[in-house]
Amino acid sequence: MSEALSIEHDQAKHQFAVEIDGHRAYLTYMDLGKQTLDFYRTFVPDALRGRGIAAALTEHALAFADQGGYTVIPSCSYVERYMERHQRRSGAQDVIG
Repeated sequence: MSEALSIEHDQAKHQFAVEIDGHRAYLTYMDLGKQTLDFYRTFVPDALRGRGIAAALTEHALAFADQGGYTVIPSCSYVERYMERHQRRSGAQDVIG
């Protein structure tokens, strides 16, 4: 994606979101306590797909988690694949095991 995205973090709604051309894309998470976040849904409207928006939302959310010392559980299949492709450790083993 060539243009810079203005991704907003709405902590009350547990969402990272961006609005482009009247369309809203977002990544939603649950704070499970014990410094653990569950990234469970990523949504990009059809009109915005193929522009790297889901990747940008995921990277932004992962950076937030890293900065806060959170473990991430990637319940969303997109986030899980993103983390595998970028060799990012989820930390879910620490929570489950």
